[in-house]
Amino acid sequence: MPNRGGDSVIPCVLAGATKALIDDYVKALRAAAPALGAHGLEPDVFWDSGIFRGAIERIRGTQAAGMETKRRFVTDILDWLKAGAFIESWSVAGSNDRHDYEVVMPGGRICAIEAKGCLDGNNTNIFERPANADEFVIWSLCQNAGADPAKNAWSGIHTRLSAEIIHRRTIVDGLVIWDPVCNTLGRPCPKVRDNPERLTAIGKRQLPPPCLYLFPRTVPDVRNNPSPSVHTLGEVQFLSALHLAFRGAVGEITEVKLEVALAGNTVARATRLIRAGQVVRESKMTKVKRAKS
Repeated sequence: MPNRGGDSVIPCVLAGATKALIDDYVKALRAAAPALGAHGLEPDVFWDSGIFRGAIERIRGTQAAGMETKRRFVTDILDWLKAGAFIESWSVAGSNDRHDYEVVMPGGRICAIEAKGCLDGNNTNIFERPANADEFVIWSLCQNAGADPAKNAWSGIHTRLSAEIIHRRTIVDGLVIWDPVCNTLGRPCPKVRDNPERLTAIGKRQLPPPCLYLFPRTVPDVRNNPSPSVHTLGEVQFLSALHLAFRGAVGEITEVKLEVALAGNTVARATRLIRAGQVVRESKMTKVKRAKS
């Protein structure tokens, strides 16, 4: 799997300093754990009891289920876009819908948005493009500062989304990777490291430009459409609005090129990421094997 350029899949990386801080905190938490709380147990009894593991699992479950921070982040962004007339209106989709938000662009074009967490999870496979959508966008909000951004993005784009697009013959027009951890101590953003003027203040947040990915206009097909062309930024109006409103640079937009071919009796695909006219990462032909959802 060739990997060209230090910013291959996505500009940000898992910072060594962040990883070290997390590792040190884990060690400190383990050392202090038997003395925390009012359980009154001796250390060996405490560790045998499973209380620590149970508490960690409960915290993990609460974090995974807690959507409020993500919802507030998206709400603040969409409200800001509406106030600046970059979009006409937006609404939360109904409980019966398989997407999360609908945005009406100036001129009436409808963009349906499916919000996801970190893209390496099986939840990435679960989506459905609504019939009324003129464009369909997936928005990844990964709040795990210890996750590797490049691994998450590549897993989501190549392993999961490309397989679903081809197997289900469903068009995904674009992908946004942008969340509350962007440009924090846990995940500094290289886009604004030397260019703080590119930050946008919304409430207490100083937001960097989002990472935007353009997908093929049509579904890849072995016989009739093996290498479909990719959308231009202007064709996916919601991504174009984000790009304009949050000081995006043309050279930061990533095109996701998909190519399919027969591998025996099975369809295989290659995923190629192109940024500023250069291939920054690509896969070999890989059989379409859908991840379990």
